[in-house]
Amino acid sequence: MGLLSIGEPLSWPETKSYAEYIREHGIKQFINLYNLCKTKTSEVLKFGDEIEYMIVKFDHQSKKVRVSNRAIELLKILQEPEENGQDCVSLWRPEFGAYMVEGTPGQPYSMNPTPLEQYLMTANHQQQQQQQQDSDSGSNSTSELIINNDNDDNINNENNNDGDDDDDKNIQDDAFIIDNNNLKTSSSSPFSFVNVIEANMRLRRKQVQDLLDDNEAVLSISPFPTLGTLDFCEPRSFVHPTFGFSRSLFFPDEAIFTGHPRFCTIANNIRERRGRNVDIYLPIFRDQNTSSPFIENFVDALNIDHNNIDDEQKRKYEEIANERQRIVNKEDHIYMDAMGFGMGCCCLQVTFQASNIDEACCLYDQLAPLCPIMMALSAASPIFRGFLSDIDCRWSVIAQSVDDRTEAEITGHCQENGQSYGRIPKSRYDSIDLYISPQHVHYNDINVVYNERYYEQMVNNHIPSSIAKHIAHLFIRDPLVIFKEKMDVDDTKESDHFENIQSTNWQTMRFKPPPLGQLEIGWRVEFRPMELQLTDTENAALVIFIVLLTRLILSFNLNLLIPMSKVEENMKVAQERDAVKNKRFWFRRNISFPQNIREHLRVRRKPQCWSSIKQLSNCFTSTSSGYDRSKKNIENCCVQLTIDEIINGTHVNDGDDDSSGFPGLIPLLNFYLDSVEIDAETRCKLNLYLRLISSRAKGELPTAAQLIRRFVIGHNDYHNDSRVSSRIAYDLLQQLNQLQTDQITLEQLIKNINDNFNKKNQ
Repeated sequence: MGLLSIGEPLSWPETKSYAEYIREHGIKQFINLYNLCKTKTSEVLKFGDEIEYMIVKFDHQSKKVRVSNRAIELLKILQEPEENGQDCVSLWRPEFGAYMVEGTPGQPYSMNPTPLEQYLMTANHQQQQQQQQDSDSGSNSTSELIINNDNDDNINNENNNDGDDDDDKNIQDDAFIIDNNNLKTSSSSPFSFVNVIEANMRLRRKQVQDLLDDNEAVLSISPFPTLGTLDFCEPRSFVHPTFGFSRSLFFPDEAIFTGHPRFCTIANNIRERRGRNVDIYLPIFRDQNTSSPFIENFVDALNIDHNNIDDEQKRKYEEIANERQRIVNKEDHIYMDAMGFGMGCCCLQVTFQASNIDEACCLYDQLAPLCPIMMALSAASPIFRGFLSDIDCRWSVIAQSVDDRTEAEITGHCQENGQSYGRIPKSRYDSIDLYISPQHVHYNDINVVYNERYYEQMVNNHIPSSIAKHIAHLFIRDPLVIFKEKMDVDDTKESDHFENIQSTNWQTMRFKPPPLGQLEIGWRVEFRPMELQLTDTENAALVIFIVLLTRLILSFNLNLLIPMSKVEENMKVAQERDAVKNKRFWFRRNISFPQNIREHLRVRRKPQCWSSIKQLSNCFTSTSSGYDRSKKNIENCCVQLTIDEIINGTHVNDGDDDSSGFPGLIPLLNFYLDSVEIDAETRCKLNLYLRLISSRAKGELPTAAQLIRRFVIGHNDYHNDSRVSSRIAYDLLQQLNQLQTDQITLEQLIKNINDNFNKKNQ
């Protein structure tokens, strides 16, 4: 969503003239913000998910489905309880598309750390500080923490009160489950959020569905399959390539949310800054009847109202389409030309509040290598602009859709005068380039462009150099929208100029300082790479999986870091078709399970942990070697594994060298869960979610991308030419609506799709 300041936006020429002013004051605001909040702590883990929903309208007579541009109308109703000061079970915000709404929980979920976790996190924090001091002083000594057995009684007696959940077992009302969760959030039940997340998602969906007409639906899908094709909007809307914000051949401005000027202004300013429309290219999925080479006719693809356009205007639009085709057409690729093709997709994101800034930096870094893994695991985007693409994820589409770089910034050369220019390697929407914890900077092995003056300014004002470089890297960008009313603000009391740049750098992870004036909010990190799933159960499983991984990382002091260049390589691989099944990813094998934690589990005398220790020992190293920063150790710290091996582990025979295996994230999570007290009902539900993730990684449960692709190929209206007709899109979204309204189960949908596929291709 980003920063939604209220006011009148400046034009692009005005915005460009104030760009340096905004950056300079943004840096000052960050310096003030950092020094004010650097010691801020939060005792309770809080987190929340964001789901972007899509509103569609079915025309049952013509068998066509369109996006329904009703977001302004719906949000006015959905936001009423919040505006009236009521306690809300959900909060609603606008998104880029006029057909999109974003829903979040009314309050962040909370998880009070168990006494064991409190002990482990404190111990690990002290250990990391000691290792940093040893490294800085050149010492090779290893600081071993001494276990204080006086704490054992308290730890062993934790969570004895499981609570009486008998009255809740047969209750199906999601609202009751959510309200009742307030009774179960004490430290004696730190995992009570597990019983609430999916219920809240279901309730959010119902809140929107209750406002829709009979022929409308709210769907959790990533891209609308025929976005940008002829007449895909309701009300009917068409393009105007000679004026407006997007000036697209395919995507009309009416599909952009107009209830806030941010969205249209950014779309316009990205186009004006780069001096032309954005160019989005996706490889076509090559089927047996796909033309070779695949070359699309842009005139035929124009999204214009042929019945209500005069000949002169039509001729002008066709000239623009022909000229665009001459300049930008690329064989065997789908072409798109507007921000809406990327930002008009829906996604799932999770934000965590850390206990302090050090923990926030730690989570930011340790979750970064998981971004491509979770993207491939959640792949849900095989169709764009009515064509089957040869990718499964939306990431590169969005990166290209908001790429505001000029030609000189992309190439490093100015064609007009032949001079060299400061090259910017990436779009402002892409994977992160830097680890930001001081002890992790040795893994930063890619060249990063950053503003050296801002970097020096921050370092001179006591900002750690690793964080200063991250911020200076973000601040190579121009602001994309400036509001007149927000130009002159007090840099010691407001942070709008900082957030202006921060919120328009859309990366896989986002490091989020506490907002000024909101004392209850701490240092946060946002996990941004995941694709939106077809069901609430799948979305809840992904959220819970990531939340559990943060607990595992912090409690067991895991080290998942790999060289940043390997993360970037993984990001490219993750988007490829069937990457979850067919591709291998760089991943750390030795994840630094410290000796002191194994000892602590030993004194806890939990029988179920004993069998796991040997099974998991092939990922353990000594405390010191886990933080060996030698070039050789960093280069050799990772191996290529499949998603299945990363999630479920590699099989190691008794006679094999233990160092050749990896236990898998889910076995590690089960090991962690065995070490804490969880009531049987909650653990059972956790197991269901983890089993879903495990099955997806094994290939037993298809990704949404695999399922949608198979549906298209098995449809009678598909001619094996990579084209997704309006009838195919209609039938697909009808099936997905039935799934998401519990008329059919996911298992039934998979069976139906497989039956149709096999019948057609037998």
